[in-house]
Amino acid sequence: MEFESKIFEEPELEFGDQHHGLDPRRGLVEAGPLQPPLGEVIRVGVVGSTKTVESTQKYFSAVATGIKGKGEKHPNLHPDFPGLGNQNPFRCRFEIPENVTAALSQSKIDKIVKEPHHQKAVEMAVNEIFSLLQTLDDSGYRPDVAIVALPVALIERIWNAKVDSKSTTEKEDSGGSDAPNFRGMLKARTMGLNFPIQIVWEDVIDDKAAISRKIKESKDREIQDEADRSWNLFTTLYFKGSGRIPWRRQPREGEFAACYVGISFYREAGGQQLFTSAAQMFDERGRGFILKGKRAQTESRGRHPYMTEDDAYELIGQVLAAYKNHHKHYPARVIVLKTSRFREDEADGILRALEEAGTELRDLVWVQESYAAKILRDGNYPVLRGTFVNLAGKGLLYTNGSIPYYGTYPGLYDPRPLLLCPHKSCDSTIAQIAEEVFSLTKINWNSTQMNQRLPIPIRAARKVGEILKYMGEGQTVSTDYRRYI
Repeated sequence: MEFESKIFEEPELEFGDQHHGLDPRRGLVEAGPLQPPLGEVIRVGVVGSTKTVESTQKYFSAVATGIKGKGEKHPNLHPDFPGLGNQNPFRCRFEIPENVTAALSQSKIDKIVKEPHHQKAVEMAVNEIFSLLQTLDDSGYRPDVAIVALPVALIERIWNAKVDSKSTTEKEDSGGSDAPNFRGMLKARTMGLNFPIQIVWEDVIDDKAAISRKIKESKDREIQDEADRSWNLFTTLYFKGSGRIPWRRQPREGEFAACYVGISFYREAGGQQLFTSAAQMFDERGRGFILKGKRAQTESRGRHPYMTEDDAYELIGQVLAAYKNHHKHYPARVIVLKTSRFREDEADGILRALEEAGTELRDLVWVQESYAAKILRDGNYPVLRGTFVNLAGKGLLYTNGSIPYYGTYPGLYDPRPLLLCPHKSCDSTIAQIAEEVFSLTKINWNSTQMNQRLPIPIRAARKVGEILKYMGEGQTVSTDYRRYI
């Protein structure tokens, strides 16, 4: 059997002044963000321990003049961080005003650390940190964004990577661990504040801080140098603090106005068999809208969660209404990326909503993260990022892999491909879908490196689910994507 294969070129991004390029970091240096900040200063608040608050202030001072990257061997992979002076990559200043910091007392930290019950310890930490953030919010010195600088002692007590890092989803995206997730709980609790937060581990702001290996979710933390960490942190602070996006995928000439929808599933905290759908909508400029779906169903055999026809119809109807409210017209094309297979009644509900809105072009795609087939490449390096194989109508896509621009493979393990399974109603070919999904992997304002595995609608929907599971009854669900990453 013959299979059609090709290698997609690295997608380009658009920055300020319609500048475009492959690399988020180089694009920001050369042209600045796509949407320049409205003000000259982003005010950053900091809460944590006395030590981490002080370390964050010292870190801001140190990186202001620039940080040398470890790019002697691979300069494009580990470039210098140019600092925060005039004409810095974000075209604005970042300041930690004196009145916008707050610290937990050592006695409170000790009390949390000594609490023997894991869930109780997590709840205590969330309550104490929220209290500090609420104080900042109520003051006359409210920040634009706040850093939650977690000290090592708290991290080792409340952040159990073995359960927390997988708490949103399980196999086939049908639930997750019951272990309390500190990040999700804190983000849910702070949803009503007037500013978003950014959780930072102590080893990000202090090279001398040592985090236990068993706590780390990934070995990737061990290979980021200070310049890489600074690029990622300040890009996130720019997005969260200004509400402006640093880059977007480069639109193609003649491209239809499109809406991207990611649908994932999560289990309510403490739930057993009931699943709830979460959707993340992005327009073509990268703006996100959060939508909470109704309860989902699960197949009697297997683990695939799904929506009923009416719930799918209602969810997509909300997506289209939000899009129209923002753009004053419906999208010409809608792309729905889902983390489990489409049932026919579920697809019928989605298609019915699209037809009523007059949206003619639609692509419904099941994004499957595990597949037995792999591609091998001659030589010592893994397959190239962007490698695509048409498997009888399904698409095998490597969003991770060797990157010629970097001159190496920027990963630690063999890359795993995605399997894209289009629904029979799709208007685009599998190659067109794969190329578009590939471009959507580069929209991640938490990272400036070009080896993101999942497209932003799926990745965002999962982040949303991790937080929505802790939202209380009647609590307002923010539509601001900055609250979820």
